Amino acid sequence: MPTPEQPAQPETADESAPLLLLIGSGDRRYREYMVAAVARHFRLWLLDAPDPTWQLPYVQGTTQVDTRAPEALHAAAGPVTARHTVAGVFTYDESLVHSSARLAQRLDLPGASPEAVLACRDKATTRDLLTGAGVPQPASTPVTTAEEARKAADSIGYPVVVKARGLGGSIGVIRVDGPASVEEAFHSAASAQWPGVPRYAADVLVEEYLTGPEISVDSVVASGAVTPMVLARKQVGMEPYFEETGHTVDAADPLLSDADLTDQLDRVHRALGFEHGATHAEFKLTLDGPRLVELNARLGGDFIPYLGMLATGTDPSVAAASVAAGLVPDTNPKTRRTAAIRFLYPEADCQAVETVVRTDLLGPTVHKAVATAPPGARLALPPRGYMSRFGHVIAVGDDPDQVAADLADPRRLIELRSRPLDEEA
Repeated sequence: MPTPEQPAQPETADESAPLLLLIGSGDRRYREYMVAAVARHFRLWLLDAPDPTWQLPYVQGTTQVDTRAPEALHAAAGPVTARHTVAGVFTYDESLVHSSARLAQRLDLPGASPEAVLACRDKATTRDLLTGAGVPQPASTPVTTAEEARKAADSIGYPVVVKARGLGGSIGVIRVDGPASVEEAFHSAASAQWPGVPRYAADVLVEEYLTGPEISVDSVVASGAVTPMVLARKQVGMEPYFEETGHTVDAADPLLSDADLTDQLDRVHRALGFEHGATHAEFKLTLDGPRLVELNARLGGDFIPYLGMLATGTDPSVAAASVAAGLVPDTNPKTRRTAAIRFLYPEADCQAVETVVRTDLLGPTVHKAVATAPPGARLALPPRGYMSRFGHVIAVGDDPDQVAADLADPRRLIELRSRPLDEEA
C-alpha cells in the first residue's frame, strides 16, 4: 500500500522532552505526518491495538491494548506512569477521544472532561446544549424509524438533512428534497458505520438544511480560551451526499478574525463545557450568520492540520500536543500562504487496477501528488461506500490564484485504471 515519504531516520525529541501517551495511531497514509511532527517536540509512548510497525521510529515505547476499553487502557498506562513522568494524553482519532479523556481524568492529567467529549460526539446532545445556551442553530430531531423521520422532515420543511447521530466526515449524511426520499435516506444514515463510533437508541437526526459555504475551524482550547488556528473552506460533491472532495486554507483568511464567527466558537465551546484540548468545528455561513454543523473533540482529518502548517508555518498538531501536556501552545503564524488539497474519486463504483501520478503535468505550486489506491482496492461511492479515494493532490504557494489554477483539474494529475466492481474475479 502506498505511504507518504518520510525521512529514513525521523527527527525525534531528546530525553529532556515531556512524555505523552499517544492513544492510537491510525492509517499511516493520513496520520504519519502528525506523529512525525509531534515526535520532534515530545517523547511518545504509543498505546495501540495493532502491532506497531511504521510508528516505531517515532516512539520511545509501545504497549498493545484495546484502546476502546477504558479499564484496559488505564491498566496498560499503569506501568508506563510508574516508570516515567507522563505529561499528558494525546489522540487525534475520533473513535478514541472519549476513552482518552477518561484516561487523562483518571491520571489527573490535562484534558477535556469526558462529559464534554461525549457532548461533542453525540450530535443530539450538542443541539440540546446549544439550544439551552441560546446559541442559534438549525432545527434538529432525533428519530428511531423512517416514519418518525418523515414526520420530522414534514415538520421542519424541505429540504432537510438526514444524518447518523454519532459519525463524522460526512459519512451517512444526505440531503432530502421531498417526502418520497425520506425512507431511503433514513436507512442509509442508520446503516452507516465507523469502527469504534457508538450507536444510540434514536440513531438518526433529521435537521434543517442550511445554505451557504461550509468551513471548518481547528482550534486549541486552554482554560476555556479558544484560539482558532486553521480555517479551511470545504468542497463537497456527489449530491445529495456530502462527500468531502477538498479543502483550502488561506493563512490570511479574514474569517479568522470575524467577530460573528469567533463569538460563535466561544459560545459553542462554553455551552458544551469544552475547556481544554483541541477541536474541529464545522460551520455553514448562512445569510443569518455562521451556524454550527458539528464540533469534534480532536483536530480535523483530511490533512487539514498539515495544510494549516504549510500555510502558516505553525503546526496545529504540535499546538494540540502542547495543550495536552499542559503547556502554552505556539499559535502565532510565521508565514501567510495558501495551501489546498483535492481528493480524487472514481466516476463510478470500481476496483482499482493501477494509479499513475503524472509528474509531467504538475504545476509550480504542487507540493504532493499521491496515489493511495493499491491494485485491487474496492472504490465504492455513496451510499455503497464513503471516502473511496484513489489519490490526492496538495498545492501550496504565496499566490492563491496560482494554487487554485494548479488544482483546477486534479484528475489529470493522477490517472486511475479500473474495472467495474461487478466484473471482479
